[in-house]
Parts: sequence; C-alpha cells; structure tokens
Amino acid sequence: MKNIYLTLLILTGALNSFAQQFKISGTINDTDGQPVPFASVYIKNTTTGTSANIDGVYSFAVNPGTVTIIYRAIGYKAIEKSIELTENTTQNITLSAEAYTLNNVTIKANAEDPAYEIIRQAIKARKQHLTEVAAYTTNVYIKGVQKLVGAPKRFFGRDIQKTLDLDTNRKGILYLSESTSTFAYQRPDNIHEEMISSKTAGQNNAFSFNKASDLIINFYDNILLENKLSTRGFVSPISDNAMLYYRYKLLGVSNENGATINKIQIIPRRGYDPVFNGIIYIKDDSWHLVNAEVFLTKSSGINLIDILNIKQQFLKVEDTYMPSNINFQFNGNILGFKFEGYYVGVYNNYNLHPDFPKNYFNGEILKITKAVNKKDSLFWLNNRPIPLTAEESRDYVRKDSIAALKTSKRYLDSLEKANNKFGAVKFIVSGYTINNRYKRTSVSLDPLYKAVFYNTVEGFAIKYGATYTKRLEDSRQYSIRPEIRYGFSNKTLTGSLSANYVYDPVKRANIYISGGSGIYDLNNHGSMSLLGNTINSLLFETNFSKFYKKEFANIGTTRELAIGLQASLGAGYSRNYNLVNTTQFKIKDFKGEEFTSNNPFNPEFELPLFPTYEAFTITASLNYTIGQKYITRPDGRFYQPSKYPTIDLSYRKGVNGILNSDVDYDLVALEVSQNRISSGLWGYSSFVAGVGKFLNNGQVYYPEAKHFWGSNSLFTLPNLRRFLFLDFYLFSTDREYVEAHFEHNFSGLFTNKVPLLRKLKLEEVVGASYLSQPVKRNYYEFYFGLQRLIFRATYGFAYDGNKRVNHGFRLSYGF
Repeated sequence: MKNIYLTLLILTGALNSFAQQFKISGTINDTDGQPVPFASVYIKNTTTGTSANIDGVYSFAVNPGTVTIIYRAIGYKAIEKSIELTENTTQNITLSAEAYTLNNVTIKANAEDPAYEIIRQAIKARKQHLTEVAAYTTNVYIKGVQKLVGAPKRFFGRDIQKTLDLDTNRKGILYLSESTSTFAYQRPDNIHEEMISSKTAGQNNAFSFNKASDLIINFYDNILLENKLSTRGFVSPISDNAMLYYRYKLLGVSNENGATINKIQIIPRRGYDPVFNGIIYIKDDSWHLVNAEVFLTKSSGINLIDILNIKQQFLKVEDTYMPSNINFQFNGNILGFKFEGYYVGVYNNYNLHPDFPKNYFNGEILKITKAVNKKDSLFWLNNRPIPLTAEESRDYVRKDSIAALKTSKRYLDSLEKANNKFGAVKFIVSGYTINNRYKRTSVSLDPLYKAVFYNTVEGFAIKYGATYTKRLEDSRQYSIRPEIRYGFSNKTLTGSLSANYVYDPVKRANIYISGGSGIYDLNNHGSMSLLGNTINSLLFETNFSKFYKKEFANIGTTRELAIGLQASLGAGYSRNYNLVNTTQFKIKDFKGEEFTSNNPFNPEFELPLFPTYEAFTITASLNYTIGQKYITRPDGRFYQPSKYPTIDLSYRKGVNGILNSDVDYDLVALEVSQNRISSGLWGYSSFVAGVGKFLNNGQVYYPEAKHFWGSNSLFTLPNLRRFLFLDFYLFSTDREYVEAHFEHNFSGLFTNKVPLLRKLKLEEVVGASYLSQPVKRNYYEFYFGLQRLIFRATYGFAYDGNKRVNHGFRLSYGF
C-alpha cells in the first residue's frame, strides 16, 4: 500500500510539472536601445506566439523544456533563441536592422526599376494566393487604445477635463479594451467568431467592441477597407490595376532562411488617389506578400483621422503565409481635440484544415455571452498575450475603482440629481429626461420646439407627449406614451395612449397596443414635417400638408421567425373624419399665392374628400434579408448591412361589416431593395423596386389608398423612396402600381480631381425614379447633385410620358 501511495505521489508531481507553464518575458529593443513596438514572438515551427506591446515589452507562457523562440519585426533581422525552461525566464532581445542590398541587382540608366517585374509576378499570382486557403481557424487577441493628447479647456461651456476624466493637461485614455476570441473563416466570405473574454476599462458590465473581422485587411483583394474609412476604399498595391495608381522602387533584397525577400517602396502616381504609401515585402519564386508597412493620409481620402499606419506581419503556415499580427496606429485632430491610438490583433494556433459541423456558418459573425466579461484579474494576468504598458495598467486600476463606486446607490442618486437638473434651453432644444438608473426607469418629455406648429386646418396648435420606459432583465423593456394635440382655430382636442413591450430582444419580438384620437396627414408616409409645413404656411403662403382626423384602436406584434426573416401581424379599428381649413392667417401675403383647401383634388373649394367612415383592417407582412449577418450579444441581436437584397411582402385587408366597418379591399404589395451595392472605386448604388395591386377594391376611401413618397417643396426629407417632383396626394391609387428608384453615389470620384472641390470631400450623386399606375402612367424623374455628410443639393427633371412637366433644385438635410 505504501508503494502505491508513493507511485501516485510521483505521478501527480510529474503531471503537475508537465501541466505547469513558465513565462518568458523581457524587452525587445533595436541597436540604439529604442523599443521595437509590436514585434512578433513565436515558437519555431508552430503558429503559437504573441506580440510585444507598444513599448517593446513581451511576456509568453510556454511549456517546460527546450524551446526555440523566433523574434521578428518588419525591417529587422529575425533572431532565434533556444531556451531551456525550468522556471520563469527573462530574455531581453536586441534586433538589428535587416540589410537589404542591391549588390546582385543590375540597374541600367533609363531602364525600368526591377521592382516592376516583381510586382507583375505578384499581381499574376494574386488570385491564386487569394484562394489558396479555403478555410481556417485561429485564436485572436485584440487590444484597442484611444486617447486624447490635447483638448480645449471648455467645449460648449463644459469643462473638458472633468467631463472626459482627463489629467490636468487634458490628456488621458478614453478607451481601453481587450478581448480574446476564436475565429473561423471559410471561402468566399463566411466568418464566425466567438468571444471568450472581454475587458473594458471602467465598464465592468460592458462588452468590447473589438471584432476580429474588423481587422481583416487582405492585400490580395483589389480594394481594401471599403466602407470603413472611405466609401470607395483603397487600391491594393498588388491589385489587378495597381500599375495605374502606383510607382515602385526596389530598395533591396535580403535572405531569410534561404528565401529571397524583396523590399519594395510603393509610391502614389497622383497625390489624391485612394492609395497607400509605404513598403511591402515580397518573396521571390512564390511571390507571396510576407510583410507590409503602409500608411494612409488625408490626401488619400480617409475620413475623421489624419494618418493611419498599418503594419502586417506574416507567418509561414504549411505552404502559405498567414497574418501573425496586425497593427493599426492612428492620430487626428477634430475641433481642437487631438487624439491618437492603436488596435493590435495577434493570431495564434492556425488550423488550415478545419472540419466545420453542418450549418456552422449561419449568419452569426460574432457571439458574445454573459460570461465573457466575468473573468477576474488573475485570468487576465495569466492569459493576456500582450503586456499592458504602465499607463494602461494605471488606467485599468483607476477606472475600475471608479466604476465600483459608480454602481452604488448613493453615487447613482447623486449622479441622477445632477443629470436630471432642469434646463430651459435643453428642454426647448432636446427635451427633458428624468432617469432613475437604480430603478432602471426613465421619463422623457418631448422637446418644446417641436410642440408648437401651425397649419390652416388647426391654426396654431400644440402637440405634446412623454414616454415612460422601464428596463427589465435580459434587456427586455416596456414603454408607455401618452400624447395630446390641440388646435386653437378648430378648437379640437385629441389624445392617444400607446404601449410597447419588447419581450425577446434577441428575436426582435414585441407586442404593441394603442388607442385614442389624432390628426394625421392624408398621405400615410407624411408629406412634410410639422415644422416645415409651418414655415411654408406662415412665410410663403403655401399649405402643402392636408389632414384628417381619426379615432382608433390598434394591436399588433412582430417577431423574427428565422435568421433575417421578420414577421408582423396587426389589426386596427378607426373612425375617420374629413377636415376643412379653419383659418387663413399668414405672416406675409405673397402676391399671386393663396392657401388651397384641405381637399388636394379641389384646391379652390372645401368639398369633402370622403364621408365619415369606419374601418377595420388586418395587416400582415414578411421581411426577409438574403444572407443576413448579425452579432449576438446578451442585450440583443444586432444586424449588419447585407450584401444582398431585402424582400418585403405585405398584405392589408379592409374587412367589411366587422365593428360596422365600411371598407372592403385587399392590397398585396412586393418590394425589393438594397443599399450600398459596391462598385469599387466607382462608388456604390442603392435601389428600391416595388409592385402592388388591390385584388379587391370594393370600397376604398382615400386614407386607405396606396400612397407614395412625394415632394412639392424646395426642401425635402432624404429618402430613396421619395420622388422629387411628384405631388404628395394626387396620384395615390386604389388599383395596381409599379414603382422603382435607383441612385448611384460616386463617392468623390470626379470632385476629387478638382483642386478647389477636393478639400470639401463632396460626393456626386445621380438617380432616377419611375412610377406607373392607372392615372399616372410612365412617370419618371432624373436628377444629379452633390452631398456632404447630411447635406444634399440636387437638380432634377420630371417627365410624364415623353413630356417634361417639371424641373428644378431640391435641397435636403438629415439622414
């Protein structure tokens, strides 16, 4: 028995010794003693490794025994160190600059630089390299740091140091976050990532926004970083048409483990093309890209930042090269706020022959569970691949301590007391919200400037509402909203109460109910905003908007049935009343202008557009987005823009006889739409196409008809479905229709070539719209214009058949 215990003790000790890992740590400097940031540290003949931090400090857990560690960095000669590990070991490394020479390269006067032939070979092999890895899995660690390095003392009256929690020099880290994930890829564009751990400074309940797919930059693609820093993206230096955008210079060649590596400088042919500057490294014979150190500037067309440096290091895996780490460093200055930061991704343990289970790629590109931010400091101490800098360590300690304080009821009460303080200007412009974070409730009062308006039906009027919201566990919530409206000219008071309960945020499932009375636009899409109609009516004597009154009760529900497939079902009752103008008041009387009646079909006389009627309707719809991608988090499912169209199928039935309903119709509609279809450097396109038909139109009163997004005024609300010159009301139909809209945004393709326009970063847009229905057959519009952010100016032409019926400018503001 004694021998058995001794044997077990020896085995246990041996197993513990085998399971234990030791740490290799140290600093990586150059020959001048300066740190080499983000150098790669890997075990030879494996894909297991890490990266140094921005200060050149590294730390690496390795199994005991003799291991060979390779230290590499772009522009430096790799070093191999054979180390026997029996305890934690410090290993400082000095990297010397790689010697790239032209000794064996003959360059004749006026001859082509040898770099061009190397680039031609790389371009020729591009598609092969792009597709040679069919699938892979890897472990990814991502760290993101954003910090202010300068800021004004005050901004809109606020003390910036206190508001952003900065030091006395108004400097400090704004965002510090780390995450570890497993990442899977399958050609052509299937990805699936599962976050294992997440830590964000000062936000113990938050999740990192770091996503491995956001760091993917594949130089074998023709266009890189599209819709990220620029709508057009940037031309790869080894794209099919790279020679039109770049000049090349061979800086030298070196030998790395028997392979010849060419160091090539990439130089933009023109100063304002969407291209990179920098250096790429290409291996002879196979023409693989083995390293890249490039940058983008404002002149390249990047938005929001001034300079972006990208370093990508590769690791040989079998017969190809895979990224070992990638680093984005950036800086910029916006309104006096000077910022800088970096994102770094480290890739470990590649498997190029994974066996994915059936339906593994189901559209979920990232999965985050409740457990990912529950890892303690000991976990991060043992599993953090890149050591924190001293500044980052201090930031974690300070902000985590503050975060613990901020969860106390005493602090929340004091915070709410300050935030809930009433301010007249704030109340007028943005509304007033009373939060109780401890009870997870809020009451939001509408902004006052939207509450007062004018139209010729109600005169000066007020419309005011408030919303009460209660947040429950698992991101469920319900809200209740009362609203009142009163017209001082027609002396009519209406009011309504609505409620919405989100019972499953992951499935986007909710139940809603509403009832009461209100004044509504005759076009259910809306004609103009109440403010816009007020300005037109009072100042320009044009009352575009027309109204009716209804008393109503509605109930409905929506829910996701499958990935990308959303269903809704609703029923409603309403009693509808025709309205007439009750006032002719205006601030200025324009010669030749007169208010029109509230009947758009008879502008001179107040003839009833429809009798008082009752309607009971049932609505149902299916919305399906092809190839829908999404992120799953504990607080819901978040859908990403799709590369494929969305299909909407809807059905609305007016049921005769139920609750004395007077209507009798069946409307079926189908719409296909897609936003931002990429055309590479030529920008992107968007379209909407729809058809519909009243299968039965036994009794269709005007408010029940199919309405279109029209526009009668100079200023319009931006919407791809909106016609620029179509009347708001005259061409609604109770029969069949065909509608289509197309728009292309060139994203500065032409204006970027004009020196005076280049700095404005204007985007060129062209578009067309089409409508055909029994009253308005073959109506179409064409337009062109410029836009910048949320501002747009266009000039268009409208044709009814072959006859031009309108033309002019249209201005829009908003999203």
